[in-house]
Amino acid sequence: MPKDSPPRQRLLAAVFAPLGEGGKAQRVEDRIVEGIAAGVLADGDRLPSEAELASSMGVATVTAREALVGLRSRGLVATRRGRDGGTFVTVPTGRRAELVRGRLGRMSRVELRDLAIHYRAIAATAAELAADFADPDDAEALRRILHGSHPSGVGGAVVGEFLLELAALSQSARLTREFVRLYKDFGPLMSLLHEDDEFDAAMVAYCERIADALAAADAAAARETVTAQIHTGLSALIDEHARLTDRPADPTSATDQRRTG
Repeated sequence: MPKDSPPRQRLLAAVFAPLGEGGKAQRVEDRIVEGIAAGVLADGDRLPSEAELASSMGVATVTAREALVGLRSRGLVATRRGRDGGTFVTVPTGRRAELVRGRLGRMSRVELRDLAIHYRAIAATAAELAADFADPDDAEALRRILHGSHPSGVGGAVVGEFLLELAALSQSARLTREFVRLYKDFGPLMSLLHEDDEFDAAMVAYCERIADALAAADAAAARETVTAQIHTGLSALIDEHARLTDRPADPTSATDQRRTG
């Protein structure tokens, strides 16, 4: 998505949001790694200065400095001196996928399913509200995201931008913020699945149906379609998780998902 697009601005705000009480260098480092894995922070992007990072995340400057040292030691950022210097992300696309696969492999199936259930509940509610408030122009704007000119292999980013704009159409600032926070966690996992053209096409088709529901002001259909979209993604993620961890998929997982759908 364009660097100055509202969805990206919201995601960047989530990456650099205050950590709350007890902010530690590892938490700052983890938050930036999450931003890199999510594609919010891309190769070559400049990070805020130590002082800016400390201020935005609510930590001491020394804590921000320690986090940047950790990121440099992992080869995820590099610091250049001079007038055009600063600290820059140094993660090509292939390395980003490694970070996401590593995160998925470290998650338990219970953690993965719980994240998806929370994400699904917020996304479905946002879609239902969006259908109540949106007009035909809003639905058409969503379709333009899907049909815009973009290179192959970035369907995950397109679907992500669609869903972020859908959440904004709920006209609930609190709901939108919560969706952005969850998307930052769940979206990168889904990006792994979009490497498969068939899965990518299926996710785009779901988005088309969501846009149709908004155009028809059909809140129930919007909610049901988003729920089905995320259910499909979760099923595929559980299979991918099993492959990464060399464990067979839980034969009861589909039943569990139906109960929570």
